[in-house]
Amino acid sequence: MSTSALRAAATGKAAPNPLASFSSFMDKFKPQLSLALPKHLTADRMARLALTAFSTTPALQKCDPRSIAAAVMTAGQLGLEIGVNGQGFLVPYGTTCTFVPGWKGLQDLVNRSGRATSWTGAVFEGDEFDYQLGDSPYVHHRPGDEDDPKKLTHVYAVGRVNGSNWPIVEVWTMAKVWKHRDQYNKVGQRHYSFRDQEMYARKVPLLQVLKYLPSSVELSNALAVANAAEVGQRADILEGCVSVSDIDGADDQGALTGADFVQRVEQAADHGSAEAILQQALAYGLPPADAAAVEKAFAKKWPSAAQA
Repeated sequence: MSTSALRAAATGKAAPNPLASFSSFMDKFKPQLSLALPKHLTADRMARLALTAFSTTPALQKCDPRSIAAAVMTAGQLGLEIGVNGQGFLVPYGTTCTFVPGWKGLQDLVNRSGRATSWTGAVFEGDEFDYQLGDSPYVHHRPGDEDDPKKLTHVYAVGRVNGSNWPIVEVWTMAKVWKHRDQYNKVGQRHYSFRDQEMYARKVPLLQVLKYLPSSVELSNALAVANAAEVGQRADILEGCVSVSDIDGADDQGALTGADFVQRVEQAADHGSAEAILQQALAYGLPPADAAAVEKAFAKKWPSAAQA
């Protein structure tokens, strides 16, 4: 029985509805979220998508709401929607939530640039499959009817720069995929690949191909976030830069502290940048004293804005 349920039983009061509590939290978070979103996304839509993921994923309901908010903000800054056409997902690790770009989201960012295209494929037992690397690479794949993730044999990715003579091809056997996962995975069975095998497997060769394609700021950040997810780490985007820390990052040297956020607020070039950093800090899950220190630094540098 959960702590809230035990408290409700002891006091005779009904336990709070997790969905209603999270919905109220997201309503308060919308103004901060709107500051980080590109023009084609709105805070209302991102909040609705987060609520949908929260209501359909029981494990997310165990996460700190601030952690979920930080993951939603990361998704928004990348211009990706949560759970829409496989663009990206909120993945819970205990009480910590992290955003994981899906392979479709990465492909979408490549295709938006207009300078290259990419795609991936999953090969199952019974498919007709042939490929060649070298100076004349190709992939020939005729899918069959099989779609059981346990019967995957290969995954591949193909990228093509506009005007190029040959595509960039990467093919991995499933044995190589799982060996790669086990070599770099830092969170054991909690790694999302154990729940979403095909999504993870298709993304592994795609990440290799994307290294050779024209990039954008959004794609570069998405690759950093995706690479962090591959090894079971959390990634946050602050002032356009990706900061990576361990999921259990209490003793992780890469985890951001209150002092880090205070310094960034003090060094911000304008009010808008400072406010965005403040909202990132409040969503990051800092201890209350550290969060208060960041707010104090913001109020000291921008007193008129803090009073408004």
